[in-house]
Amino acid sequence: MKRFPVVGVLCVGAILGLSACSDDSSSPAEEATKAAADLCTDLNALKADNAKLKALDPANATKDQVKDAYEAVQKDWDNVKENASQLKDAERAAVQSAAEDLKKSYQNLPGDTTGKDARTQLQPQIESLDAAATAASTGLRC
Repeated sequence: MKRFPVVGVLCVGAILGLSACSDDSSSPAEEATKAAADLCTDLNALKADNAKLKALDPANATKDQVKDAYEAVQKDWDNVKENASQLKDAERAAVQSAAEDLKKSYQNLPGDTTGKDARTQLQPQIESLDAAATAASTGLRC
């Protein structure tokens, strides 16, 4: 049952990787999604390597086995720290981009636009900002 989240994260990562190959530029929201997937992958690797370290039998484990397992955990931890930082930056950029898009769209409305028309025209930017803000405020669900 624990393999399902790992497989899911890997699939999301593969999809994001393939979509990244098709376009040289990605939106801030896509960067945040990729950073979240990378962080989940790293957290799962950290848990797996820590479980390997924990599973070493104290009666039979060699010092090299303990050292190798410890170093794997430390490498995973470094990856987690790096991707956590990238996730925060990407989430901030996604919210900032969405807020700026809304501002530009509002400022570009003709002066005689009715409230109804303005609201309709701004709908995509409003939804984008809502999604970015929600994603930034929601914890990871690895």
